[in-house]
Amino acid sequence: MQNIAIFGATGSIGDSTLDVIRKHADRFSVYALSAHSRIRKLLELSLVHHPKVVIVPDDVADKTFRQLWPSGVSMPEIRIGSEGLCETARDPEADTVVAAIVGTAGLPSAFAAAQAGKRILLANKEALVAAGSLFMETVKKNNATLLPLDSEHNAIFQCLPNGKYNSQVKRLILTASGGPFRNIDPAGLSAVTPEQACKHPNWSMGRKISIDSATMLNKGLEVIEAKWMFDVDASRIDVLVHPESTIHSMVEYIDGSLLAQLGNPDMRIPISYALGYPDRIESNTESFDFSRLLQLNFELPDYQRFPCLRLAFDALKSSQSDCVVLNASNEVAVDYFLKNKIKFTDIAVTIEKMLDGFAGTVKGSLCHIDDVFELDALARSHTSELLNTTH
Repeated sequence: MQNIAIFGATGSIGDSTLDVIRKHADRFSVYALSAHSRIRKLLELSLVHHPKVVIVPDDVADKTFRQLWPSGVSMPEIRIGSEGLCETARDPEADTVVAAIVGTAGLPSAFAAAQAGKRILLANKEALVAAGSLFMETVKKNNATLLPLDSEHNAIFQCLPNGKYNSQVKRLILTASGGPFRNIDPAGLSAVTPEQACKHPNWSMGRKISIDSATMLNKGLEVIEAKWMFDVDASRIDVLVHPESTIHSMVEYIDGSLLAQLGNPDMRIPISYALGYPDRIESNTESFDFSRLLQLNFELPDYQRFPCLRLAFDALKSSQSDCVVLNASNEVAVDYFLKNKIKFTDIAVTIEKMLDGFAGTVKGSLCHIDDVFELDALARSHTSELLNTTH
């Protein structure tokens, strides 16, 4: 029996994880659940899954949770904020941590889980984007187990021998849907709305990740993540736009063979694989219907349409510090766009200005996780100043 802590339980990853756990109540138990803003949903999930611990963001959320909790029902222990998440990540009763908090906010608890030698199911890209070498060193030093939840990295993991990159592998190929604006004239991108950008054609995701998919910055973050997760040079990672989202990623070997993982675009598939690994367990998903597979399309990404992808490759080839700045400036810019303060195309413009201007002033290497947090906070502050000055 694995005790599972789900950080980001009220999001789409949390929903899918809990659905798989329900199917396998004999193998998995929900130990902890966390939420940021959807406290009522956290309460509803807690009444169904009976966690021993819940983590809420602040004292106000703590008070709200307690007020909503029905009388006469045993209440879980309530922990608060980042400290509560990190405490739970280190908790001896938590065997597995599902790291599904969006953005750099999920990095401290993922890092704490690595320090504690946990089995980590990673959906938080920023742990590797912002702190790749430090995070992987911590995983190895503490004998933690790292399993990818992103459909692309999970697919690559399945296509590699024992999930490991070796000298027989020629390259990794990450597939991308191209998002909702794959065919739109780039000249019209400045006029798109947050609602349009959040309508992903194939996947159901949160608003921030949906915007990242629309700009393809999300795929850029996945390239950086793949570099660290599989210990491979950036020159051996390619991206292909594949609008059907049927092939989730591929591995090419030196003999010309290509191994691909394909299936329905349903996050329960990679989640069930990671939860059950090294076994395969049922995922609660429909069988793939080959009769409906009429064609598979592939094309190279258009950097004019998706400049954020180019910027991610540039940052990866430059330095870890540039990757931190890339991610931090994107998070701030996406937040401004979702609040209708800037145009969709301003996201890439903002990131590029931060990489060209601010990133070049960063001195020294990131030797400690606190260095990452300090640079991240500084980059966010400078990005906000830039946007407040220019818009």
